Amino acid sequence: MIDLVLVGIGTGNPEHLTLQAVRELNAADLILIPRKGDDKADLAELRRAICARVLTNPAIRIAEFDVPRRNTADPDYRRGVAHWHDAIAHAWNEAIHANLPRGGTVTLLVWGDPALYDSTQRIAARLNPPPKTVRSIPGIMSLNMLAAAHAIALNDIGAPFLVTTGRQLRDHGWPPGTDTVVVMLDGDCSFQHIRADAITIHWGAYVGMAEQILLSGPLAQTGPRIIAARAEARARHGWIMDIYLLRRHAGSVTEGG
Repeated sequence: MIDLVLVGIGTGNPEHLTLQAVRELNAADLILIPRKGDDKADLAELRRAICARVLTNPAIRIAEFDVPRRNTADPDYRRGVAHWHDAIAHAWNEAIHANLPRGGTVTLLVWGDPALYDSTQRIAARLNPPPKTVRSIPGIMSLNMLAAAHAIALNDIGAPFLVTTGRQLRDHGWPPGTDTVVVMLDGDCSFQHIRADAITIHWGAYVGMAEQILLSGPLAQTGPRIIAARAEARARHGWIMDIYLLRRHAGSVTEGG
């Protein structure tokens, strides 16, 4: 039996780890580092760098495993994701049994925070046998980093804001009931599918990291600049993680609301 600890590491900057996160990492028997292919080798290297910087316990074992690729050809998105999560859980099981056969505390470094648009907890629920305990250690979320990088507030005074995905924005338009939308998991620059009138965008890629890129301004003028900057950054690094905030102004009209 294992105790599983999911440690949020923010956006990859070791200075953004909480004291709790550092303590939990040093209490692990085994730390698992996922490898997501050569095109995302930087993500594994960042996890290695964090461990090298904060670990003080030489007895901790660090093991790496290859993350299965998702079958994007499946027309049923949710079914494809479910099968992918099953495959990842199997990879976890194999890595844990190979490196900690007698059980103990297994820790995974989770990008951002395990509670926000992250499936680590859902994958953990697929482990067989199930962990004795599962604990989640919060990390700095990318939307916090985006707001800090642009020195903006996420919400207007007394007003709500909504966090959604690029797929939802593209398929359903502007969410009703809010003038501020934070968009994550958007590989297609879905802001192209809403009317740009009287909307400001604050965009960031690699927020909180040395590679950070920030752009902001009226969506009509800034959107094309973001599309170009995103494509160039992805080609240069082989991967990209970005997030943006859209805020519409009084009297504006957008598709979907």
